Amino acid sequence: MNKWLKTLLFLAGSALLTRFIPFSSLFRNLDTMFHEFGHALVTLLLSGSVLRIELHPDHSGVTYSAIAAGGRAILVSLAGYPLASLFSLLLFYLYSRDKRQWGLIMASGVALVMLVLYVRGGFGMIWLSGFILLNAAMLFLWPKVSKYYYLFLAFLTLEESVMGTLFLVTASVMTPSRAGDAANLARLTPLPAVLWALLFFLFSLLCAKWALGFFFREEKSANRARSL
Repeated sequence: MNKWLKTLLFLAGSALLTRFIPFSSLFRNLDTMFHEFGHALVTLLLSGSVLRIELHPDHSGVTYSAIAAGGRAILVSLAGYPLASLFSLLLFYLYSRDKRQWGLIMASGVALVMLVLYVRGGFGMIWLSGFILLNAAMLFLWPKVSKYYYLFLAFLTLEESVMGTLFLVTASVMTPSRAGDAANLARLTPLPAVLWALLFFLFSLLCAKWALGFFFREEKSANRARSL
């Protein structure tokens, strides 16, 4: 089967199946966390300042930052979707290297930094605290189920990173001025919002293809080891 078609079918299946898992809606904020952390990280790398970050129950988020206009502002607006896709890819890479614990530690570290330094809202603070505590429980109290929990997070984040950019493409066609980061980039550059949204979508698909490659490679290795 064509690898791109396999990727699309797997993403569609994941999007459908994860809807049946209890409380899965709460964990969809993980992609939002990585997205907003991407904006914050690039802001700091470009000598800007992060004022605050908001995470909302509807899986949306906002990063308020102060950065010089021009190229730096463009890079900050660019950062959210690609870095969320790359974080998802990293989770699958660590899985393929049998380093799931490092993936959970990384995600918990991002959550802790955001909680301590930037998030100042009721839901965001509660969600980040709960996520950190649950990860700690998986690492130290329930290690036998941590593999399935980790894969749940990885697939959910992968699916959300692609679906988020797909929704952005739709928004950029229907209401370009409300297309989030794509609308910001359209105001800062000569390119329209729909083109930026399409670029985000294609990059997320590429990361998904690579991520699933890591997953299938690890599963084949595990099955081979069990058959010996």
